Amino acid sequence: MRILVAFVLFALTCFAQPRTRKDFAEPIGFETGWPAGWNFPSNVTIDTGTKYAGASAARIIRTPDSPNAFSGASTTLALDFEAQMIEWRGTIKTEDVREFVALWLRVDGDRPNLAFASLQLQKIDGTRDWKEYSISVQMPKDGKQLVFGFLLSGPGKMWVDDLQLLADGKPVSAAPARVIPKTILDDDTSYNNGSRISLFGIDDVQTKNLAKLGKVWGFLKYHHPAITAGTRHWDFELLRILPDVLAAGKTAEANAILLAWIEKVGPIAPCDPCVTLPVKNVYRKPDIAWIDDAKLLGPALSAKLREVYTNRKPGRTQFYLSTMPNVGNPKFDHELSYFAAAMPDPGMQLLGLFRLWNIVHYFYPARDTMADTPANTVAYWEAALTDAIPRIALAKTRESYQLELIRLIAKINDTHANLWSSLDVRPPTGACRLPVHIRFIEGVPLVIRTIGASAGLEPGDRLVAMDGVAIGDLMKEWAPFYAASNEPTRLRDIAGGMTRGACGLVKISATRAGKPMTVTVERGKVDATEAMEAARHDRPGPAFQKLSPEVAYLKLSKVKVAEAAQYIRDAAGTKGLIIDIRNYPSEFMVFALGSLLHQEKTAFVRFTYMDPENPGLTLSGIPLEITPAEPHYTGKVVILVNDQSQSQSEYTAMAFRAVPGAVVIGSTTAGADGNVSQISLPGGYQTMISGLGVFYPDMRPTQRVGIVPDIVVSPTIEGVKADKDALVDAAIRHILK
Repeated sequence: MRILVAFVLFALTCFAQPRTRKDFAEPIGFETGWPAGWNFPSNVTIDTGTKYAGASAARIIRTPDSPNAFSGASTTLALDFEAQMIEWRGTIKTEDVREFVALWLRVDGDRPNLAFASLQLQKIDGTRDWKEYSISVQMPKDGKQLVFGFLLSGPGKMWVDDLQLLADGKPVSAAPARVIPKTILDDDTSYNNGSRISLFGIDDVQTKNLAKLGKVWGFLKYHHPAITAGTRHWDFELLRILPDVLAAGKTAEANAILLAWIEKVGPIAPCDPCVTLPVKNVYRKPDIAWIDDAKLLGPALSAKLREVYTNRKPGRTQFYLSTMPNVGNPKFDHELSYFAAAMPDPGMQLLGLFRLWNIVHYFYPARDTMADTPANTVAYWEAALTDAIPRIALAKTRESYQLELIRLIAKINDTHANLWSSLDVRPPTGACRLPVHIRFIEGVPLVIRTIGASAGLEPGDRLVAMDGVAIGDLMKEWAPFYAASNEPTRLRDIAGGMTRGACGLVKISATRAGKPMTVTVERGKVDATEAMEAARHDRPGPAFQKLSPEVAYLKLSKVKVAEAAQYIRDAAGTKGLIIDIRNYPSEFMVFALGSLLHQEKTAFVRFTYMDPENPGLTLSGIPLEITPAEPHYTGKVVILVNDQSQSQSEYTAMAFRAVPGAVVIGSTTAGADGNVSQISLPGGYQTMISGLGVFYPDMRPTQRVGIVPDIVVSPTIEGVKADKDALVDAAIRHILK
């Protein structure tokens, strides 16, 4: 779901003049032309020939040659009104839409995307007559602005009329007024447009001092009472002290600067009682031994940091941190994106580095798995900081800054962690691609399916080189920029983008049936719908299928919660049910379907979570259980997974695997589970991390490890040539053995 992901994280920030509530007192019907304050490209126009109720409607026309993946219109509105629910409603007509049309609605605060809704999952495509559609979001308490609009993805035509913005079912113009609460971030705007710091080089002493500054700044951010209370704009305090630390010639001088800086923040009152570490359910203690390193910090600075840590009062809120309601993963509040600094300067770039590094250090629940050897985790992440300082601080272009952020994020080894706002700069870059879908099979990149005309390549062809450069050499160049929890997932993502590049002819060296061959292939624009079909891993057709009187099949990419019981009734009498999770579930099926597979209450997962009072502490929760329900399926359960199974797919596989006798067939999954936590970075960039640790009830980890199958089955080169689904075949054999 390419567009949905883009919108959820960062897309379409509006720079038009924001609207006021009175602009939405009546439905927008476009009778007087285009309303002021909207952003829209040239292919979004007013149509007086096709309309719903009034004299005109908004129209979007896209062709296969239209630029970008979608076209749409958007606007903004300050959240200066009270509401529990915000609804965005409109009447839509479509003609020959290849992908989808959507209304979309996003709530931003100090960080973007506090809440989001879209029609994308309803897959409104093809040719459809006028129909009213609606999306809604709950009003976040810290929301400050609405960003909303409509779009057309892919070729086709879309008309929109009678747009309405409602608060609790009534026009927003009638909603009670609300005062948007102000914080120190609103009062101190000194560096909103940049730090005004210039750098032309960084020596080893400066790198060491900056690394120390980054660690001290992050420690104080989550421990010092004046900062956790939100009385300091801590981003800007970093930018104020940066020039002095950069100018420090010796370690002792830098330590003295940092000590004086902390003293200016304010005194530390003794606590009674004080925060202590719990003794039960501790999975991982905070990594703060470094604050007692007098050799690194000097005795006085070390003692001051220990004073801060010791005198923490219980019950304090964290200005820069909270937890997601009903889930518990960290929510990073008041982290400004500084969109105005679209090409951040060295100070802003270091701010982004220090923000990300400390969030991972204190709140990434799987930080003990980042390094290949858990015992090396602390040294591994500290080395990542030292390595990144000159790379990120001295980046001179938008692209180089983004690439260095991507390089650092890749070291987290979390498939959820990527610079999702900037994947277009990740190598290889280019607007076009070869008309094929590639997967690594038996360790080599194979053509799995062609997209449209194959232009000389066929399923089963192995790529050896592109334009004379060996695939192995290209892989070494690209790999540092691919964030993934494990190697199968890294190869998955590289395969997905490895044929991108400049439009035009490409010389491909390949082997077919073991024989070398060279073909020239046109790299061009690829139809998105055909590309998605070529990338499919499950069976074509409906969600539920009877493969034979004895074998039922259910793919989760098309399931509906409301039909869970019917799937089981349809599967009744079969010897086995194949549940295909080589995809992302279209709806959350863990309990709706899982309860119909289990005969008794069964634990299947245990989470670890953070403690805001003890940054860096990870606690383990109690096992989560599934309660059985009727109708109950009595046959064998076989679960199919591979490197496409990620996050909710992995969580679902854990729930179904707990069924007695269930078998998992396939290959290791993506190893990135748990609700995600978003992170904003200067320049308007966005990343995220897996925000919860996900374990089996006996505390076996899944992060990086993934779901390891009971029966390992992978596609073969011969199977690809014959278009055979090796995993489904293996599942059938297991059921009928």
